[in-house]
Amino acid sequence: MERTERFSISMPSSLLKRFDSYLRKTGYYNRSEAIRDLIREKLVLDEEWDCDSPEVVGVLVLVYDLGKREISDQVSSHQHRYLKEITSTLHVHIDQEHCLETVVIRGNPCRVKEIASELGTMKGVIFYQLVPATTGKGLR
Repeated sequence: MERTERFSISMPSSLLKRFDSYLRKTGYYNRSEAIRDLIREKLVLDEEWDCDSPEVVGVLVLVYDLGKREISDQVSSHQHRYLKEITSTLHVHIDQEHCLETVVIRGNPCRVKEIASELGTMKGVIFYQLVPATTGKGLR
């Protein structure tokens, strides 16, 4: 097991109060765990999502309008072009006119972003967001 280091942080009391409020709202048991998670998040975004990184995982959220002709078939067809990178999808009917899909994309960060952009900018897609994640390698 890796050794844990202690260090102190100085910050204005108003910022600490806001942070403690955040901890209560999100259910963190202590400041240390919250700070570790915030640091991990920043490291993932800064280091792993660099184009030189070998592999990341991202979750693409798409909301599209079924009123646009054949949008569902087009989204599916595009996804089939990336069988190597797209590992999973979930399709949800929001209402009679809108669907939501989550698409898990794994690969080189630049390739993941490229695929997400291609799917997200299709005609009929009214919202898209790529949520960066990590394979977890190297994070503790």
